[in-house]
Amino acid sequence: MKRQVDISQQRIVFQRSIFSIVELELRHELFDGSMGDPITRLVLERGDSVAVLPHDPHANMVLLCEQFRAPTISRGPGWLLEIPAGMVDGKEGIETCARREMSEETGHEVQALTPIATVYPSPGGSSERIHILLGEIALRADAPDTAGAAQEGEDIRIIRLPVEAALARLRAGDILDAKTLIALQWLELSAARQELGGDTS
Repeated sequence: MKRQVDISQQRIVFQRSIFSIVELELRHELFDGSMGDPITRLVLERGDSVAVLPHDPHANMVLLCEQFRAPTISRGPGWLLEIPAGMVDGKEGIETCARREMSEETGHEVQALTPIATVYPSPGGSSERIHILLGEIALRADAPDTAGAAQEGEDIRIIRLPVEAALARLRAGDILDAKTLIALQWLELSAARQELGGDTS
């Protein structure tokens, strides 16, 4: 059931590069059916993005990208292991974005895409919605070990791992990025269902 939201004022209070912060003044419907008091909320507008877990089912290998993430340096390692991801550019579709990011960040072409989940990673403050997909690939021996758009300050190291090694790093707490954790857990559950002869959809 769709609930009512009345936005009385909306204004951009900050905008730079790919980030903008919007201030909303609104009232929303409460669970008892009445309308709540006016509240103010700040929203980091990020739009849609796509993340792909590159998986070679024949070699039973995955690819992860290690890269520097400035927001993690105050309470974390600075460098994270992640699956390739990027923002949906303009009117391009999810699949087009997924294939573009895979090529740019890993040097591999996707043979097939399977939806895993669509999630809001930080709904308390950000509008970002991430479409997480499984990307079937065939590992290339001549693929680069590093990638990234230098003009954007990207420096990505591509890590090739057997699936079980990636899952071991997950269990050890080495995977701190949410979209990557979700994708690897999905792969583990999918493999477990397959072993039991269950539905893998």
